[in-house]
Amino acid sequence: MATIVNNPPAQNNNSGNNMGVIIGIIVILVLAIVFVMYGLPMLQQAAPSTQVTIPDQIDVNVDQGGN
Repeated sequence: MATIVNNPPAQNNNSGNNMGVIIGIIVILVLAIVFVMYGLPMLQQAAPSTQVTIPDQIDVNVDQGGN
């Protein structure tokens, strides 16, 4: 008796439908835009800022000790 092997045809998984990649790129772009618009200003406000006060005039006269 002959043995018959019925192999199914190869499936083409890359059918040109790259919607997953396109949706992924769109999601990454939207997240990047949201981070730039909202995340960076919040980080700038949260960072402690050092405030330095510089006087308009500095007295450089040296007291000579009673001369």
